[in-house]
Amino acid sequence: MILIDPPSVPRWDRWWSHLASDTGFAELHEFARRAGLPSRGFDRDHYDVPQELYQAMVLAGAVPVPSRELVRRLRLAGLRRPKPSSAT
Repeated sequence: MILIDPPSVPRWDRWWSHLASDTGFAELHEFARRAGLPSRGFDRDHYDVPQELYQAMVLAGAVPVPSRELVRRLRLAGLRRPKPSSAT
């Protein structure tokens, strides 16, 4: 299933959502391609989606979920790829 969380991450003078799949990366990449998202928007295990495209992603079939639920579903599916820790 394709999931999207609310736009809640501020960066580059915009608010961002995360688009992810709890099924597999092939499903995620295919959805993103059909929705017209650029491949550069992919970040380890999700696509970053600007706030102005949130509603279009929902209309295309992404299921709105809270951010914690999105991460929980990625972990349960074994698809979560966290950022490497910066050990000093």
